[in-house]
Amino acid sequence: MKIVITGSLGHISKLVAQALVQKGHSVTVISSNAQKQEEIEALGAKAAIGSLENVNFLISAFKDADAVYCMIPPNFSELNQVEYYKKIGNNYAQAIQQSGVKRIVHLSSWGAHLDKGTGIILGSHNVETMLNRLQDASITHIRPGSYYYNLLGFISMIKSVDFIGANYGGDDKIVWAHPIDISAAVAEELEKTPTETRKVRYVASDERTASETALVLGNAISKPGLQWLTFTDEQAKKGMEQNGIPASIASDLVDLNASIHSGAMGEDYKLNKPAMGKIKVEDFAKEFADAFYKG
Repeated sequence: MKIVITGSLGHISKLVAQALVQKGHSVTVISSNAQKQEEIEALGAKAAIGSLENVNFLISAFKDADAVYCMIPPNFSELNQVEYYKKIGNNYAQAIQQSGVKRIVHLSSWGAHLDKGTGIILGSHNVETMLNRLQDASITHIRPGSYYYNLLGFISMIKSVDFIGANYGGDDKIVWAHPIDISAAVAEELEKTPTETRKVRYVASDERTASETALVLGNAISKPGLQWLTFTDEQAKKGMEQNGIPASIASDLVDLNASIHSGAMGEDYKLNKPAMGKIKVEDFAKEFADAFYKG
């Protein structure tokens, strides 16, 4: 198969590309960074260097592909994240339609079933809606839980105040997902002959409360009893802004976290639970400890 991967050599895209190359597929990796070309080619893939904001580039890159993996790369220089998602999602939709590609796997998120109250995740909801309007393509939306590696953002807090804090925590249940498990699901869907024109597939590596997660991480970094405290929305937003996060992005992150705290984020997930992946919190804790001690 001829398969196009967006997301350059990010956490998930690189693993997807490696898996598909190893299975003998012809893989093209899109990257905006020309310096990534050599590394992409070293994987056995082809590099397509260009911008996701250039629809004509995307049309050319998607042309003759049997399948395309679409994801929205993080870009926090964009102060309105939901509009940024709309912009790139619209470009994807145009390129899919005009290139004629028939099979799309889209990286979405748990919580994407909601049309309000989820902050940045509303962007994923909007992209799902855009892609679902396409007439002639079979689309699978991959909805992973919260990424383990987002926990790395708490390292400086732990070092300074000896606890984790956010406007969710304590007994709040979190669905965690690791790039290894997400990439396996993406690669599997790209290779499949679809039996449905529209499909949602959740990906989860583990389910733990915030407090349980903190205890495992604490044990890995010699801080037994590490707590995950629940801040108010106002406290969380103020703390983010004091740490240099723009107000608009801080507001989106607070809304996202609040939807985990309320349980809204996981409502549809609970109705469509997947088999758990391989990487448990204890496994990720080793990666967390490595980052903690290197930092």
